[in-house]
Amino acid sequence: MEPALPDPNTFAALAVGVLFVIVVWDAFWLTRQRVDVPTLGELSNGGFAWESEGAQEVIRQWGNLGSMAAMMALPWGLVGVSNTHVGYALAWDFFLALHLISLLVPKRYAVTRTHAFADGQRYEWQRLRLARRQPARRIMLLRKGWGVFGPLPLGGAQHDLTVARERITLALDHQEKWANATLPKEEE
Repeated sequence: MEPALPDPNTFAALAVGVLFVIVVWDAFWLTRQRVDVPTLGELSNGGFAWESEGAQEVIRQWGNLGSMAAMMALPWGLVGVSNTHVGYALAWDFFLALHLISLLVPKRYAVTRTHAFADGQRYEWQRLRLARRQPARRIMLLRKGWGVFGPLPLGGAQHDLTVARERITLALDHQEKWANATLPKEEE
């Protein structure tokens, strides 16, 4: 006796529902970046903020864009075989298209002495490091402890990236000096 497979329409509804939550979550963080980085240029605390352009986001997100295209095509090969309603494939492609658009929207970034701001998130410098090999047209930070899931690329115009890279190096050097400083021994 073969095990019963789940209803394909139920499974499709679950997959589309999860994708909808991801799209809404990303939209929230996309709108949050304007709250965290309200002004661009030199910041009063010694930091620097900049905004990328759509073309720079294409460079930053090229791998994700290819994955999205594959994920948009994949359901169409399975709809007929699995007897899934076509509406789920259409909804899947619609939400992936919205997600794809959100990847291409210009982003705001900022670096301060204590944090990096990217994709609506705030990262403390002790949680980040610069990748050994830096790409030519973006800055690649790595989130410590995330392994292969840790790349955090920052996009922008070359001038902005040059200024940001200098500030990032200063912030990371400061964190390393602070972490390696000898603490006074406790008195007995």
